[in-house]
Amino acid sequence: MSRYDQYDALIFDLDGTLLDSMPGHYAAWQKTAADFGFEVSESWYHTRGGSPTILTATTLVEQLHLDIEPSVLAAHKMQCFAEVMEAHLEMLPFTEVARRYAGKKPMAVGTGTLTDIATRMLKKAELLHLFDVVVGADQVSAHKPSPDTFVRCAELLSVTPSKCLVFEDAVFGFDAAAAAGMDVIDVRVTDVGLD
Repeated sequence: MSRYDQYDALIFDLDGTLLDSMPGHYAAWQKTAADFGFEVSESWYHTRGGSPTILTATTLVEQLHLDIEPSVLAAHKMQCFAEVMEAHLEMLPFTEVARRYAGKKPMAVGTGTLTDIATRMLKKAELLHLFDVVVGADQVSAHKPSPDTFVRCAELLSVTPSKCLVFEDAVFGFDAAAAAGMDVIDVRVTDVGLD
């Protein structure tokens, strides 16, 4: 019996959990920064793992005292990402869990990426058909580390939150899962465990 069998539903983060799209996001932030006349470092970018684009944009505006609306900065970054994302979609090991349980358990993707972009990424990687639901940043008012994304996934899957298992790679996501009352697997330090 797999350790996942005890759960009624599985919820996966996208970036860094199912797909390694982080290089694409970083490239998009570099392009955005250059276009607006500031710089971002890779070390800074790695502190933002799991943070929705709008929150990262807001943080940049505040920390760098930029005279830009965060929503404008975020929209520019997402446009840049849309242009490069297909070159940055390496599948990660936990996609095998999704493949194993597709059609056997309700499954969702809960991500800080906008729904349409997340859907395009999953479709390009030929993973979209595995999932019943995709909940993106535009579907909730409070983002990770708030529990709203994962709670919305559970609602759409018609499963009690405590019966859901979340797969995540970032502290924002771990905190969101805990706040939702869900167990969480840290995909960075855990083996897939399907044998």
